[in-house]
Amino acid sequence: MGKSLLQQRAGRGNINFRNPGWTRKGKVRYPSISNVTSRGQVVKIVHNPGSQAPIAKIKLDDGNEFYNVAVEGLRVGQEILIGEKAEVKAGNILPLQSIPDGSMVCNIEVAKGDGGKIARSAGTYAIILGRGGGKVSLKLSSDKVRDFPEECRATVGKVSGGGVKEKPLLKAGNNYHKYRVKARKWPRVNGVKMNVVDHPHGGGHHRSVSRSSTVSRNAPPGRKVGHIASRRTGRRKE
Repeated sequence: MGKSLLQQRAGRGNINFRNPGWTRKGKVRYPSISNVTSRGQVVKIVHNPGSQAPIAKIKLDDGNEFYNVAVEGLRVGQEILIGEKAEVKAGNILPLQSIPDGSMVCNIEVAKGDGGKIARSAGTYAIILGRGGGKVSLKLSSDKVRDFPEECRATVGKVSGGGVKEKPLLKAGNNYHKYRVKARKWPRVNGVKMNVVDHPHGGGHHRSVSRSSTVSRNAPPGRKVGHIASRRTGRRKE
């Protein structure tokens, strides 16, 4: 009888597959939308183990607090403005319709009020290209151009911590500990490299499944690997 697959062990949960909740200091999202321009102050800049970018803890004048990505140049004690009439300054949060073309923005909302979804990792940003028809066109870090509703909010500036990826890992052990602190298994081994008892694709002396890897949608979890309920496989005929 074979062993349970990696995704089966992860679904059951044990000390090796635990929720890495300690790596997140708090949710990074904007406060609820208000028509009045809100004022806040950066209380502290926090290291967030779950991400490569630092986050800023901001306290509003009404006493509420929230976390936002820390942009380059942000400092403790800096005043943060949130709203349509806020100044276009690094760290301030404005709707896209109030930010001029050519500006760098980050932590962009995909839908109004979702708290920010795009350009949140270290060193990332998007550039506003133009607007029209209630949409604002942004060029993302991937060089893709995407349209967002003009009422979606974004933070002015570029996410700090961009040089974190420049430091080389040098050895596999450093990569192992990088993933271990986030409760992720590393290295991940292909099923074709395993033995027969370890994986349905295992066995043989080559990196090929050597048999059909299509499985039924109703297959038990121990067999559900490969092409699940595929309608066709192989090269398409011209």
